[in-house]
Parts: sequence; C-alpha cells; structure tokens
Amino acid sequence: MTLEQVIETTSANYPSIRASQAQQRAAQGAIGVAKTAYLPHSDILWQTDRATANNILGLLLPQATIPSVTGEVLPPDPTRSAWNSAGGALVSWQPFDFGARSAKVEVARQGSEAARQAAFLTQLQVSANAGSVFFDLSAAEQLVTVAKANVQRYESFDKAVHILVDNTLRPGADASQADAQLALARNQLIQVETQVAIRRAALAEYLQTKQEQVEVDVSGLLTEPPASDLSIITAVSHPAVLEEHALNLQQEAQKRFLDRSYVPVFSTSGVVFGRGAGTNASGVFPGGTAGLAPDTLNWAAGIQVSFAALDFFNIRDQRRVQEANIEAEHARLDQAVSDVTTAVEQAQANLAGARQLRANTPIELAAAQASEQQQQARYRSGLATVVDVSAAEGVLAQAEGDDAIARLGVWRAELGLAVAQGDLQPFLQLLQGQAKGK
Repeated sequence: MTLEQVIETTSANYPSIRASQAQQRAAQGAIGVAKTAYLPHSDILWQTDRATANNILGLLLPQATIPSVTGEVLPPDPTRSAWNSAGGALVSWQPFDFGARSAKVEVARQGSEAARQAAFLTQLQVSANAGSVFFDLSAAEQLVTVAKANVQRYESFDKAVHILVDNTLRPGADASQADAQLALARNQLIQVETQVAIRRAALAEYLQTKQEQVEVDVSGLLTEPPASDLSIITAVSHPAVLEEHALNLQQEAQKRFLDRSYVPVFSTSGVVFGRGAGTNASGVFPGGTAGLAPDTLNWAAGIQVSFAALDFFNIRDQRRVQEANIEAEHARLDQAVSDVTTAVEQAQANLAGARQLRANTPIELAAAQASEQQQQARYRSGLATVVDVSAAEGVLAQAEGDDAIARLGVWRAELGLAVAQGDLQPFLQLLQGQAKGK
C-alpha cells in the first residue's frame, strides 16, 4: 500500500472516525428537533372509569393524588357507582416568542457545525497518525536493508580475516575482534527487524486488518523530494479553530435565548372535548352503559398570556454564568489560533531542516563508502587494524541509514506541515504528482 492508500483506508475504516461521523449526524438531527418548537402542540385524551358520585363543595389545592369530582353536591351514597367518560383534543401554538425559538435553533445549528469540524479534526488526527506510522514502518524497513548489507560486509570481512589468521599473516586477536563485530551487526539486524514487526502491527491497527496483510510501498518517496513545498494558509481555516469558532457562536446563541426568556409567553389554544356521566344533577343513577360514552360536547378557543415575573433572578444568574462561558470560549478560540500558528511555524522549520539533511546525506554516504573501501584496502596491506575497519563499517552503516531516513524525512515533514495547517488534500496532491512523475 502506498501512503495515499493508507490514508484513504484509515479514513474509511477507523472506528473513532466512524464514531465522530455518527456524532455529527446526531448533532445535525438536533437542528430538526429544535425547529419542531415552531409547530403547534396537540394533546389527545380519552378516559373511562367507574366511580362513586359523591361530591362536596370547597377548595382543593392542586395535587396529583386525589381525583377531582365535578358537578353539584348530591346526597352522599358511597354504595352506588356509575360510569364516567371523557375525551378531547387540545391544540396550542405560540404565535411569537421574541426570538427565543430562533435562538434555540441557532444553538443547535452551531452545535452541528462544531460536531462537523470535530469529525474533520478526528479524521485529520487519525490520518496523520496513520501516516506517521507508515513512515515509521518504512524507515524501519530501510534500516533492515542497511543492517543486512552491513551483516554481509562483516561476513565477507570476517572470512578474509580468518584466512589471514589461519595463514599466520595476522594475529588471532584479529579473528576474535572480527567475530565480535559480526555478532554485533547481527544483533543490530535482529533489533531493527523487531521494530519492523512492531510498527507493522501498529499500522495494521489503523488499517483494521491483519498484520501479515500489511505491505508498504515507498518506492515513489525514495527517489526525489517534492519540488515545491505546500502553500501556507491562515490558521482560521484549521478544523480546530473552526470548531472553537462554532462553539463560541453556540454560547452566544445560548445567551440570546436567555435574553429572550424573560418575556410574556403568548399561547393560542383550541380545544374540543366531551364528557359522559352515569348520574345526573338530581342524583339519579340510570345504570347500564350510561356514561360510557361522552354525551355532552364543548369547544373553546382563546389566547393566553403568562409571565413568570420571579424568574428574573434565576435568569439573571444564568446570564452571568453564560457570560463567563462566552468569555472562556473566546479564550479557547484565541488559544486554538495560537496553537495552530505555532504548529505551522514548527512544521515549516522541521521541513527546512529535513530538506537540508536530504541535501547533505549523499555527501555523508559517499565519504563513508570511500572510507570503508580505503580501510579495507589498508587492512589487506597491513596498514590498518580490525578496529579501523570496524569503525569505517559502522560509519558506513550509519550513513546508509541516515540517507534512507532523510529521503523519507522530507515527505514526513510535508505531511507534518499539512497536518499543522489542518488539510491533507494538498499533501495528497503532492503524492499524486510524484506518482505521475515516476
């Protein structure tokens, strides 16, 4: 898999990305929920009961335990009961609300926008992590190649030393020293192969696949670095900044809702209802099915105005809390802009350093190769020791590793700059251009 394929696969399959996208859909649905406040409210009721008809005059405070009994006071007779029924429909609607409902809709809308940017940010972070692991695995595989070449050189040198020692042209200590250096080179190969296995497993986790199915293709990244760097964009377009901006607007919308809460509530209502009773005002109980169905119908329509005057103190304190929330959100927005700006500057410095290293490592590699060849020749001529050759071999292995990592380093730094700016698309376009050039 190429780096582009790794990023695309991770974006499609990684669980945290799918979770953030689901949260985004939930936040989008909250807008529709908030808009339903504009619709009329309707309650439909039906009830049937069998009860006595005893009734007394007097006031009963509102409560939810004792059922109400209506009608004139009848002679008490707790031994007789009758059917009662009631049914009706009430439709109520608030014609205007001084902007309270629109503020609630705006709260939901900005919450949806914040969730959308949070989903983008999650996708960016996960894709960046997957890309970083891709580079870790690629670098480890390049180091395995370097370590294998180092082992092969030591094996050839070890054989040459043993031939010289066996022919008494070199002391036996040289053979022991060469054996030790060969064993050390093999140990280094084992270590880097272990790192490959570890990083392959990490990349498999991002790809949601098995470790043995992960193979990376870095051939296009080892040739030439990108000819030009990514364009720098402003911090305000970063998903983290846009998320904080939406949260800031959401808090301001919540304050507008509180500002419009301490107002009269106007409500229009229309009701149709019917009552049925198995007794009448004279105290007669017809019996049978009398009262099972409503036989007295009524309707009503009107407008009601209510005002919770003493809510002033509660709303006042809520506004103070909300003003503090807005101030905190402003500070978080400023911090997000500062963080993104600093991250971009650091990424630019890292990219500049990576390009300088990429230009210098070929010089290091060429010098190390020449030195290794010279020390080998000097040893065969008796002018150098095993330690001299071992040091040259170590420098050559280091230079080969530095060169391979530096080739990947420029692309890693370009990815870091794209992540710092909050958009991977320009980086993916660089990869596509590199693939076409190859």
